[in-house]
Amino acid sequence: MPSDILLLMVQVPAAFRDRMAARFEILGPFDRHPAAALTPDQAGRVKAIVTFGSLVSDAALFDAVPHAKLVCCWGTGFERVDRAAAQARGITVTHNPGANATAVADHAMALMLASIRRVIPTDRFLRTGAWQGNAKTRQVPVRGLTGRRVGIYGLGAIGAKVATRCAAFEMEVGYCSRSRRDGMAYAYFPTLLELAGWADVLVVAARADAVTRHSVNAGVLRALGPDGHVVNIARGSIIDEAALIAALEQKVIAGAGLDVYEHEPAVPEALRALENAVLTPHTGAGTLEARDAMLDMTVANIEGFFDAGRALTPLPADG
Repeated sequence: MPSDILLLMVQVPAAFRDRMAARFEILGPFDRHPAAALTPDQAGRVKAIVTFGSLVSDAALFDAVPHAKLVCCWGTGFERVDRAAAQARGITVTHNPGANATAVADHAMALMLASIRRVIPTDRFLRTGAWQGNAKTRQVPVRGLTGRRVGIYGLGAIGAKVATRCAAFEMEVGYCSRSRRDGMAYAYFPTLLELAGWADVLVVAARADAVTRHSVNAGVLRALGPDGHVVNIARGSIIDEAALIAALEQKVIAGAGLDVYEHEPAVPEALRALENAVLTPHTGAGTLEARDAMLDMTVANIEGFFDAGRALTPLPADG
């Protein structure tokens, strides 16, 4: 059996375990902190960690496994990894940029369509037996996607794919990002508030950090307006969840499609009760293709680091 240990903080596909089994003894995930779950011998043999960016990876974790040299975030996010603490201990941090972008962009469109076209309420309407045919039951028409203005907050790998899909739906596309993107035909807005004031639909695809936390606030939602919809496939912390619930309850905006939440897996009962909110349980990357791409990139990071001394997609210490 290999002497080095790969510590799993999250569930991963069996195929990943199979590909790593010849190189590492694989432990985890545990239902308690590794400091309590690992024996001293095991803790000393951990060389790599696989986690989600939404889980805390901090000095306490790194101190519990003092010989770890690599942290791999399964997915694109890395917002809760303390990269400064990792750097201080000589630990390289990686993620999987772009690996799930296609799947998440597809899911953004599914949420957008479901919210704007009221798929959940009309599905429920039919299932309850209320529909008596179009000749007898008047369906209130809604404004479709064609001609709508979609504002994309964060034009990275996912946001750019959302923009392409929206353009195919004959929507007008604008964006707000950390900087203007050269060669993009879409309208650029220097602030999120300006973008929301222009848009009919706001798609949140920004990276979660201290700057973007609660950046989609009550003022941004008011600017979006009573015919506006919010779609969030990034991180729940970017939207002020209490402000969003109030905006949906008071019809400040028309609807929301959400795949992420501020305190996952907890979703407020008030949000779950709203008919004008479409909710999915952080499944935007839940396709076979995305799973395989993230698996391959994580393996490439581990093999590149331990075989050649260079990970495929390392992160800087901060920023």
